[in-house]
Amino acid sequence: MLDLFIFLFILSILIFVHEFGHFIVAKKMGVRVEEFSLGFGRKLIKRKRGDTEYSISAIPLGGYVKMAGDNLDEYKGKPDEYFSKAPGKRFWIIFCGPLLNYLLGIIFLWAIFFIGYPTFTTRVGSLVEGFGAKEAGLKVGDKITAVDGKSVYYVDELQKIIFSKKEKSSVELTVLRENKPFNVLVRIKERELEDVTGGQKRAYGHLGVGFNEIVEIKHGFIKSAFLSVRKTFELTGETYKALFRLFTGRSSMRESMTGPLGIFLLTSKLIKLGIIAVLNFMAILSISLAIFNLLPLPVLDGGHIILLALERIRGKTLSLKVEEAINKVGMTLILSLVVFVTYNDIVRNFGEQIAKFFIK
Repeated sequence: MLDLFIFLFILSILIFVHEFGHFIVAKKMGVRVEEFSLGFGRKLIKRKRGDTEYSISAIPLGGYVKMAGDNLDEYKGKPDEYFSKAPGKRFWIIFCGPLLNYLLGIIFLWAIFFIGYPTFTTRVGSLVEGFGAKEAGLKVGDKITAVDGKSVYYVDELQKIIFSKKEKSSVELTVLRENKPFNVLVRIKERELEDVTGGQKRAYGHLGVGFNEIVEIKHGFIKSAFLSVRKTFELTGETYKALFRLFTGRSSMRESMTGPLGIFLLTSKLIKLGIIAVLNFMAILSISLAIFNLLPLPVLDGGHIILLALERIRGKTLSLKVEEAINKVGMTLILSLVVFVTYNDIVRNFGEQIAKFFIK
């Protein structure tokens, strides 16, 4: 029960920040906001302040900001309505939802770097039979200090280099044994692992080394800010690479995507690992939410931005009939995606139990 509460709390933070981005910029642009809701469906709590009704609704898997005149059917031409504002102003109202999610991801990462986080050193803890490290004569207790002349101190630095290598290629390791350095050539062997963006299995280069020495790293205020921005760009790049593989058919949608159920199950596991693991997951979720919302699909923020661009080019808004048709298509796509990922999560996580139940 506690896991469910924490999951809903995490989701609520991400949704609130996203919707607050739309809300605060709409207010700044002089648009009257009629509703700010956290969740969908029946309203459990509501309170009106000024022109806006604030509410918490029964289904906590989303939220919305209802602005005056934000669809053509309701638009009356009043100056405080959404469609009365220039396309440029409406762009910022739409864009600032994902932008705040992006900034929240950076803040979470900054907190991790500043508070301190555990990581593995490059001291060899175990060796895998049939892989290059053991064949090259490495021993438990050796410390890898450089790869092809580039210094490495922690496992993530080592992995960035090794993971990019292909089968049968080799790297020169600088190794420290009993305080004496030496160089050794190690053959790379590929091994399938889950992609860093989750789900899809891909082949990565491996040395065949396990690590078990853990140290805690923490950085100063300024360096933490720099590292958090750099890490955000890295996560963004990996996410777009994953999306490219998905849309080009190089990755399986079934393996690459997860929904609320899958996120809940993963949250439950990460809670047991501590606050740093949860903060890291929240950062990835927040950045992913920003990127997903900016996809050029109807109903999503990215789709609305595309429509704004068309309006700017045409010099006028789309007709009510066209807008309704686009929204229906977008809603159908999103609902279909929700059904697909939920079914996929059930099969992936409970498929064996369900099969055993019916076989009995």
